Amino acid sequence: MNVIGFDNEKYLEMQSAKIAERIEQFGDKLYLEFGGKLFDDYHASRVLPGFMPDSKIKMLSQLKDKAEILIAINANHIQKNKTRSDLDITYETEVLRLIDIFRGQGFYVGSVVLTCFQSQPSAETFEKRLNSLGIKVYKHYQIEGYPSEVENIISDNGFGRNDYVITTRPLVVVTAPGPGSGKMATCLSQLYHEYKHGIKAGYAKYETFPVWNLPLNHPVNIAYESATADLADMNMIDPFHLEAYGEMTVNYNRDVEIFPVLSAMLKKIMDKSPYKSPTDMGVNMAGKCIINDQVVREASKQEIIRRYYSVLVEVKKGKLPKETVSKIELLMSKLGISTADRTVVKPALDKEMATGLPGCALSLSDGRIVVGKTGELLGASASVLLNALKALGGIPKETDVISSTVIEPVQRLKLEHMGSVNPRLHTDEVLICLAVSAVTDPNAKIAMEQLGKLKGAQLHSSVVLSHVDSKTFKKLGIDVTCEPKRQTQKLYNAN
Repeated sequence: MNVIGFDNEKYLEMQSAKIAERIEQFGDKLYLEFGGKLFDDYHASRVLPGFMPDSKIKMLSQLKDKAEILIAINANHIQKNKTRSDLDITYETEVLRLIDIFRGQGFYVGSVVLTCFQSQPSAETFEKRLNSLGIKVYKHYQIEGYPSEVENIISDNGFGRNDYVITTRPLVVVTAPGPGSGKMATCLSQLYHEYKHGIKAGYAKYETFPVWNLPLNHPVNIAYESATADLADMNMIDPFHLEAYGEMTVNYNRDVEIFPVLSAMLKKIMDKSPYKSPTDMGVNMAGKCIINDQVVREASKQEIIRRYYSVLVEVKKGKLPKETVSKIELLMSKLGISTADRTVVKPALDKEMATGLPGCALSLSDGRIVVGKTGELLGASASVLLNALKALGGIPKETDVISSTVIEPVQRLKLEHMGSVNPRLHTDEVLICLAVSAVTDPNAKIAMEQLGKLKGAQLHSSVVLSHVDSKTFKKLGIDVTCEPKRQTQKLYNAN
């Protein structure tokens, strides 16, 4: 059974109240910088069991009438065709996706800001596209000496050059398609312009991790470090908060490093900075909603191990430097954990050792572990998926829930007409065959009915999974890790 460690309802209530309180503090308007993901926050749901991935957007829904969304995107990221790796889409496509989702949930999306704009051709093309879609676009420029040369930044030559974004509601949520998009600079630029227009505005930051009121070395905070190992983020005690209040709180290096400059900017814009520390800026109530610390600790340790495997694979693909692995190994050592603590690793490797071919292992919510091997009809990932569904449905392992008469025509289609060289079925193809079989086979129907029970299951593969299989498992809510080893030595694999 999945044990809850986080009270999501309490979180929604406390978080919305805290933001409403911060709006009141500043009077006319609050610019709220949103770090991390506004929805689909699966990292938070994994390390804080009970946290719902869409909690942030639900919480904001309680303030919907007061809020508008402003999306910032770095023009350099557009020019470099930067992508969101988990969705495999470009940042500009992600902006459009975000707008659709926000609007679909009844939020007002005011505009898009192109930050670090220097007339990059791709950024100008994107601007035209947004304009054709009826979306307002504003430009913020690269400022010489940012962020250290405060006098120049807070002047007509600095923020004064940026477009003044017209906003109409008391809460302006500033979000972005990914890190490095210029959210904080956008907020500060707006404060500068608002005060010049006689509007009293404030700034606050909503970043779930690190959790400021948990210990520095709490697994939840260390899991955040593992998730941002490629960004060189590091948790640390907030020295400004300690000096101002004599209280130890946790922040991360980038906010601590920038705070003196940020404080100076706020003083120059507002005459007096409302904050004595980076922790003061935050409005995160997540730490106050943990109801079972032991559950949360264990979940966070498992997340660190998953991140470790993910980084190993990315290094193998040449997408991350080897130093990233060393950083996570250090974090694991700090908590006294290893890959042996992930229960599905050994069974998957044992299956490969026994068969000489790739193997997979999957753990169910009740602790049972099922394995899958590579065969003539199915790959290991498709095999373990079927075996898991049979186990959940009480179907004997030796029972075929998909007839070979259904599988063989699909194989012929792949080989003879679709240009595939691999006759084995992927997970998505197996599910289609299972759905067809369920029309006439009662066992296949029972197996299909178990799919919803796979959410939260853990899987390990002895080789890197295909893109198709990874995507299928993600849709089913299964957390996957892989050994950093390819099944084939071919340089190109179209799966």
